[in-house]
Amino acid sequence: MPIEGDLVQFLERWSAQDPERGEVAQAVEVIARAALALHGLVDRGELAGGHDVVGLKPAGGDQQTGLDRQANALLLDALRDAPVAAMLSEEAARPITIRTDQPLVAAIDPLDGTTNIDTNAAIGTIFSILPRFHATQCGGVEDCCFFQPGTSQLAAGFVVHGSSTLMALTVREGTHIFTFDPDSGRFLLTLRNVQIPAMAREYAINASNYRHWDEAIRIYVDDCLQGVEGVRGCDFNMRWIGSLVAEIYRIFMRGGIYIYPADQREGYEHGRLRLIYEANPIALLVEQAGGAASTGRERILDIVPKALHQRVPILVGSRAEVDYVDRLYTHPRAHGERSPLFGRRGLFRL
Repeated sequence: MPIEGDLVQFLERWSAQDPERGEVAQAVEVIARAALALHGLVDRGELAGGHDVVGLKPAGGDQQTGLDRQANALLLDALRDAPVAAMLSEEAARPITIRTDQPLVAAIDPLDGTTNIDTNAAIGTIFSILPRFHATQCGGVEDCCFFQPGTSQLAAGFVVHGSSTLMALTVREGTHIFTFDPDSGRFLLTLRNVQIPAMAREYAINASNYRHWDEAIRIYVDDCLQGVEGVRGCDFNMRWIGSLVAEIYRIFMRGGIYIYPADQREGYEHGRLRLIYEANPIALLVEQAGGAASTGRERILDIVPKALHQRVPILVGSRAEVDYVDRLYTHPRAHGERSPLFGRRGLFRL
């Protein structure tokens, strides 16, 4: 695999075109350093401790592990060396002020996927860099600094701790993959301008929630289940890792769609992923790689947040698949109720 320099060189070349980019580059660099420190903890597994549940997350009641807290502290400490005024994190109810005179803010999920850490599944860090509102728009460092649509992001990325440690990064000029080289201690550029296949035959969804989904999602999954005998005319594979960063990286490599819809369960009425520090950075990365990201009714990046930890449903991946589900939301009956097993009058439904 050809190597095209490392992360620092990439950011230096990018920021040389515009001095104001240097601030964004600096923020990305310190997040990368924090991610490598976190890599050391994750790589040690149970030897490092911190896997036990220690309470509930302030941002909405999910379980919080000791490693979640360590990850949050590592990233917060790293951002003190960057031009960042505040950090919004899944591990804190309100933004944490860092330096009030700085031009950027960062929104971060410090450690995505920790509910699966005991199975040795891939986990990671998701981040978004945004411009801080001018003082006349947002005095001091207030919540409203983060109430910007995803189109305002200056950079976004995620780090995956899996069979290898890698970073997917966009600075709004394509999506690029950097792989951690333990020999040099650097992130090396291994894939430039990733392009998600426009069409693919894999979908990722937690099928155990079928009975809770709305009609559009059930029809989409039914269509996939029918395979070559159905309206899609081809067989699909279903995937579900339960780790967002691992799912999205697979889509970068092989295409497909990841779906985490809203459903009828309490607490899931508006979806499960957080808009500001999960859905928005993932949507920007995917769109920059030629894919699409939607709620089924609107583009993710166009949503203006109304709450710091706002949840949204998400359909993200190959453009053709996302468009297909979007059409089912617009015309839910247009494709009929086809599956003989799962249709409204099918064998497994009354």
